Parts: sequence; structure tokens; C-alpha cells
Amino acid sequence: MTRGELIAELAASLGARHEARFIVEEVLGEPRRSPGSGEAVDAGAIDTARALAARRRAGEPLQYVLGHWGFRTLDLLVDPRVLIPRPETEQVVDVALGELGRLGRPAPRVVDAGTGSGAIVLSLAAELAQHHATGCLWGTDASPDALEVARVNLGRVRRQYEGRVLPVHFAQGSWLRPLPAHVAGWVDLVVSNPPYIPRTAWSDLPGEVRREPAAALVASDSTGGTPGLGDVEDVLSQAWTTLARPGAVVVELSPEQADAAALMARAMGYCDVRVEMDLARRPRALVGRTR
Repeated sequence: MTRGELIAELAASLGARHEARFIVEEVLGEPRRSPGSGEAVDAGAIDTARALAARRRAGEPLQYVLGHWGFRTLDLLVDPRVLIPRPETEQVVDVALGELGRLGRPAPRVVDAGTGSGAIVLSLAAELAQHHATGCLWGTDASPDALEVARVNLGRVRRQYEGRVLPVHFAQGSWLRPLPAHVAGWVDLVVSNPPYIPRTAWSDLPGEVRREPAAALVASDSTGGTPGLGDVEDVLSQAWTTLARPGAVVVELSPEQADAAALMARAMGYCDVRVEMDLARRPRALVGRTR
């Protein structure tokens, strides 16, 4: 069987040619010629590709089947211990970089609250290192399993960038609580992609999404009663006492929560509150600043 024939077989079984190509490239590597070439495939590789396709047909997310996924410039380990990085969150990193640029600190101090796979904090560590010689970044998470993945990904990113990344530290605990005491009032930016799906909506999510950790997706309601906004509220509240003056917080949220979250941030004392749009022109990233 050739590479092209294997892709065609898996595409027919999956109903998605691009997924078949992802799987075949995971097993065989990039094609030496065009994807439909006559490159022969040995029996062991065929069996491996078919096994991966069977996992995908059974409803496992493609990212977990492959075991890694791209996020901005990074290639991250991704498995059922962590949320799958999404394009919307890549834009949240853009907003975070914009806020850091506005602050203009020579050695940026950043906390990624609820880091999961480390996608946000590691992207910042790699991209900020292109313009900053020093800095300090933290990633926190309540899940020890998620932090294990994040630490592995830190090693991957260091290898990818040949060590040219800003220092990253990890701490286990809820949002900003596990940070050392001296960090209070010291942080330039808090960024977070917390859970924001209401608990009542969990059963309505696609089965593929429900394969991801529920704790990374589902949140309680806010104290004001907004569905799924409880964790966003916690991040904003804890960031208020953690941020330097001036500083900024950037939090991903659901478009339906944008107005309530902005009102909440203003009530806490944040200034210049706004919500940035994602590529689909939906409200996605709440920004609040401290003076």
C-alpha cells in the first residue's frame, strides 16, 4: 500500500481527509513528495495508522489521538489530562502581549492562572524572550496532572527554542493562591483561560468535547448569578491584589458573558475595561487595568 492509498482508506473511514492526513503524517512523517505519491508504507505503519484512526472513530479528539498539537509557534504535548488548546486562546495571547507592550516593563512579570498544558505561559515565555533579556513567568493549576504536562511542555519549548525562553515556574493550587507571598503587588499581567461553561450546559456539549477534563471547562455561576462566570470572578478578584500598579488582567470568557464580566470588573475597581473580539468577531478576551 502507498501513502496515498492509506490516506484514502482512512479518509473514507473517518469522513475527513484532513484528519486522515494528520494521522498518516504522525506515523510516517512529512511526505518526501506530494501526499498522494507512490511512497510505499510498511505493514507495521499501516497497522499503527489504522489503530489511531479507530480511536478517532470512537470519538477521541484528534489532538489526543496524535498526542500533541500546535499552538502559535509551539508544538505541545496534549492528552486527556489537559484541555485542548484552541485558536481563540491564541488570540488571548495576542491581547496579553499587547498589554505587556503598553506597560513597557523591561523584565515582564506574568502569571498564567490555570495553565493546563502551559500553552499561554509558554507562548509568552518564548515570544517575550525575543525582545526581553529577563523576566519571570508563573503558571498555576489546581491539577497536579495538568502541571506534569505543563512541565513536559516547558522542556519541549526549551528544546525548540534552544533555551531562549524566559524563566517559567509552576505552582499547584487554585488560581493565584499558590503564588509566593512576595508576588502580591508585583505582577505586571495576570492572564487566564478559566472554565466558563455553565454546569447545566455540560450534557449538551458534543461528546468529543466531553472527553476533555470537565474541571477545565465547567464553572459555577458568579455571585451575581451569571451562568458559568464563577471562575472568571475568582480570577478577577484574586488578580486585583496580585497586580502591580499599573498592571493588567486578561481573561478568556464566553461571548454571552462579556457584558456581565465587564460590569463585574468595573465594580471591583478595574479601569479601562474592555472586551476584545476573536477572529469570528465574538467577544472573547476581557481586559481590565489597574492604576
